[in-house]
Amino acid sequence: MTESLARTAAQTLVAGIGRRDFVRAAALLGAGTGVAGVAAACSHDVASAPSNAAVTGAVTVLQPGQGDTPGDHYLPSTPDQVLWGYVPNVHATAAMQMRSGETVTIDAVSHEGILEDQGRDPVTYFGGHGVARGDVLEDAVAIASDYRRTPRNFDKDGPHVVTGPVFVEGAQPGDVLKIETLEAVPRVPYGVVSSRHGKGSLARTADGGAPAGISLAEVMPPIATDGRATKNPTSYGNISTFTAIEDGQGVMAYGDAKVRFPLQTFMGMMGVAYSQDPELTAPTANSVPPTLGGGNIDIRLLGKGSTFYLPVVAEGALFYVGDPHMAMGNGEVALTAMEGSLRSTFRLTVCKKGSGDAPSVAFRYPFAETADVWVPIGLSDPDGALDGQGSDLDVAMRRAVVNALDYLETDRGMDRATAYAYLSAASNFHVSQVVDKTVGVHGEIFKSHFA
Repeated sequence: MTESLARTAAQTLVAGIGRRDFVRAAALLGAGTGVAGVAAACSHDVASAPSNAAVTGAVTVLQPGQGDTPGDHYLPSTPDQVLWGYVPNVHATAAMQMRSGETVTIDAVSHEGILEDQGRDPVTYFGGHGVARGDVLEDAVAIASDYRRTPRNFDKDGPHVVTGPVFVEGAQPGDVLKIETLEAVPRVPYGVVSSRHGKGSLARTADGGAPAGISLAEVMPPIATDGRATKNPTSYGNISTFTAIEDGQGVMAYGDAKVRFPLQTFMGMMGVAYSQDPELTAPTANSVPPTLGGGNIDIRLLGKGSTFYLPVVAEGALFYVGDPHMAMGNGEVALTAMEGSLRSTFRLTVCKKGSGDAPSVAFRYPFAETADVWVPIGLSDPDGALDGQGSDLDVAMRRAVVNALDYLETDRGMDRATAYAYLSAASNFHVSQVVDKTVGVHGEIFKSHFA
């Protein structure tokens, strides 16, 4: 087929079935699916789409556009649209536009396995761990080899592959974007947990010393293996632990033994545009620290069935995702969670002041809830490194408590003194993560106590 004929065929398909189904059709054809299979895929009925249960049994590899994409819209991760290491600013051009209340399925790509210290070649990296070529995601391969939107500097840029932004019609500054996670499905049957020199809860300090509270001998990874002076990321001595999925559990081998733990899939990064700087690689747009616009919030409760509320700063909200997680303990102490690509479906809804559709706190600060708990959030430095970067957990804790008090007083009608006493007697506060420059604490206020 000539290039001009191919272009004409593509335009005809887009006009006839829409861009979302064209992406699915192209992926299926590329995988060798016949015309009848493409037609079946493009007649997808969202209403009849089955709900995915918790991760159990075998995981089917979900290449771009293949398998069930139950949202009203489908957004893949392509090298020309994702940002690698940065999040969209308020000036960003949207990758997709949708109406408030609609749903979108997004194929998020994990950064683990494609980063420079792992060789920036996922086929070779994962192949070294026994992963067949067909089980390596094509979008991960494409991003690793073809990403050109911004120059990559492993020592300066964030690691995350960020997909979006999505323009939500009707969203204006001062509103809240309500983000409901309807599904978070693994795209591959494996993940990676990484520990990198100079990062993590036990990292060596920038001046070469030990952080307060531990000795140099207790630094992780061990100082003797620190190869950052080589300026070659593959020689840095970073540690990446390949983790298989078996029967719905993460499995790590050590010696002749194995440790198994349950999966809990969620997007570590969900955000709306916050940085005002028009530069794509501005420090305030780095993907690592979370901000008042959300981003790399890393709260393990924000999986399927959760609701996340973010204050809108830009017209259209400009929603984005990244950092897909298959499992994470509170704290995320080594540096990363069990990272692995996910296909997630979200309902995005605009909430206006005075509507009662969002918690009052959410109009100025991130807030979340699940079926069982309300989740007040505190960040140590929520302004995106505008004036340096603070990583004081005490600050994050105090803000989480204040946000909890504000919620209980304004939304539940409790007087502040009783609310303070109640939080001390019956609520939990957890360290969300201590590894993202801006650290976080989140609370759990149990809904059953107010029934």
